[in-house]
Amino acid sequence: MSEYVSVPKRANELWLTEYSTDNLKLSMRVKSILHSEKTQYQDLLIADTYEYGRTLMLDGAFQLTERDEFTYSEMMSHVPLCAHPNPEHVLIIGGGDGAIMREVLKHECVKKCTLIDIDERVIESSKKYLPFAGSSFSDSRADVKCMDAMKYIRETSERYDVVIVDSTDPVDFAAGLFQSGFYSDVKRVMNKNAFMSELTESPFTDAKLMCQAIHEMQKVFPLVKMYWGVVPTYPSGMWTYGLSCMHENANPSEPMRNVKGTRYYTNEIHRASFILPPFLEEMIRQ
Repeated sequence: MSEYVSVPKRANELWLTEYSTDNLKLSMRVKSILHSEKTQYQDLLIADTYEYGRTLMLDGAFQLTERDEFTYSEMMSHVPLCAHPNPEHVLIIGGGDGAIMREVLKHECVKKCTLIDIDERVIESSKKYLPFAGSSFSDSRADVKCMDAMKYIRETSERYDVVIVDSTDPVDFAAGLFQSGFYSDVKRVMNKNAFMSELTESPFTDAKLMCQAIHEMQKVFPLVKMYWGVVPTYPSGMWTYGLSCMHENANPSEPMRNVKGTRYYTNEIHRASFILPPFLEEMIRQ
């Protein structure tokens, strides 16, 4: 959850606090609250902070900040897109702030990017208050649907080259997004050489969930790899991702193209992100 706390040494200040665990929290000093509402699905808060600029919180968890969101958005999108020989159709599950879609549409080969987010208010609020993230919604290749993503992938006849699962924490309406049943449904909408990327949390604060997600993917896909990067405002700062492939002989650690206009991702970072520290290798082997 989030809270506003007073700091005794500096009166009349507001701070946003996210509890990463029962014993760990991250706080940001607030300039102003730009928007706050309880949507049909979650608590939505957008604030301007001194250290990280504008930030989006959902149910008390930092989703992105103006200062560092590119570290996450670029790794979630460009790794699977650059690993694929010709990604023309992309599906984003979640990602209502628009930052992932912004990165996807940097690839000229992408003909259509479909984004499915259940909460329309996240999309509309991001357009208004987070223009650095939500500007991509006006692109002619953007296809935005406000609905239950699990219902969509079970019923759609569309097929995709890359699927990016940019979910919130796996509770309430997002609880099924880290289970083999969900991955089986995703597999149904993937083309024969397709890739799926999904956040798999931090090995320091969410080790159990991280390992569960990787193991559940392995039940469904012929090839699953983990890669990692740095996201300063996510719990512990070290963030992992799962990459699932439809082809067991794929080599996702080798990028097939360059992408312009990035601030974190490069082909060299792509290759290096698949080199896991020994402790992480050991964790996912168990």
